[in-house]
Amino acid sequence: MTTDDPNLPQLSTHDGCATITLSRPHEHNRIDPADVNRMMRHLDQVEADRAARVLVLTGQGERSFSSGYTLGAIRAQRDNSLEQLIDRIENLALPTLCALNGSVYGGACDLALACDFRIGVLGSRMYVPAARFGLHYYPGGIRRYVARLGPSVAKRILLTGMPMTDEEMLRTGFIQELVAPERLASRVADYVLALTQAEAGVVASMKRQIDALAAGDRDDSFGRSAYETSLKSDELARRLAAIGH
Repeated sequence: MTTDDPNLPQLSTHDGCATITLSRPHEHNRIDPADVNRMMRHLDQVEADRAARVLVLTGQGERSFSSGYTLGAIRAQRDNSLEQLIDRIENLALPTLCALNGSVYGGACDLALACDFRIGVLGSRMYVPAARFGLHYYPGGIRRYVARLGPSVAKRILLTGMPMTDEEMLRTGFIQELVAPERLASRVADYVLALTQAEAGVVASMKRQIDALAAGDRDDSFGRSAYETSLKSDELARRLAAIGH
């Protein structure tokens, strides 16, 4: 566990699960430029950790997962570091899960959307006020909204800036599951257990192919090669033999 500055995102690891936690609950876990840099370093550690099988993103407290990028940083920002962080999370070989411990706003919505799985809690809501600020959302984020949620939902979220309730978040696919706050940790644990029990290389290769297909890449040569390799693998033989016993 990183313990130097308690306000910066914290990294912990346990039984193949790496967890990055946003740590400003008194400020709705807003994201500052220093947090982006810290999370990039955390991702370096996670990718270097051969035992890591899944990455979970969450926040401290019960009110908010995150209120997004701090407004002062948006006005002063002249680079695309936040976008680069979110793109990196989207492209991780590891499966990723966002445990939305509360409401989510602004750029933090895209941070959640970059994850493979999103679990929300009852009573939460989300909205993206960029258009109300006069800010054209960055291209990578728009691409993600359209690819993951479809153009109609992307327009509903990005063009109107209208809040979505927990039920709307579930119905539109922004989250895959909606649970009571007291059940969030156990449901995340269910996903983590399932993912760590699966064969890591197969999970990574299928994630890569699914994302390529979602992006419009219909070339299945990679998927065919990965499939044929798995058929010949010792790991498949071992697991099938274990089932047979």
